[in-house]
Amino acid sequence: MAICVCAGAGLMCSFGTAPSTLMVTSNTKVLTPAPAATIMDKNPMVNFPPFGMCTSLMNPTVASATAAALGVLTPMPCIPNTVAPWAPGSAKVIIGSYPALSNTSQLMCVYGGIVMITSPGQTKVFVP
Repeated sequence: MAICVCAGAGLMCSFGTAPSTLMVTSNTKVLTPAPAATIMDKNPMVNFPPFGMCTSLMNPTVASATAAALGVLTPMPCIPNTVAPWAPGSAKVIIGSYPALSNTSQLMCVYGGIVMITSPGQTKVFVP
């Protein structure tokens, strides 16, 4: 059984150089003890700050900086570009009208990064 994710959860992107923290905006009523997250807590700068520097060559700023450095990978500031919700959400726990976010969920960045939950923010509430 997966662990329910809440505000303050730790996040990391596969192409980022620094961790980030989840801020829940889709729910203010269900507490676990902090507000429980849903799959719609996916918006960069609103639900999580950037992950330091981006190292993905699919990111146009990294690609152009790397080309200018004659092929030497040149990380640039991370500006996440996430458009789809977290997947998969909980199949049985709905908060508001969205599935609850579990510690096994992942969020895809358009630049190829996978945002993963490194710490769910709590350890007592589980979701199926």
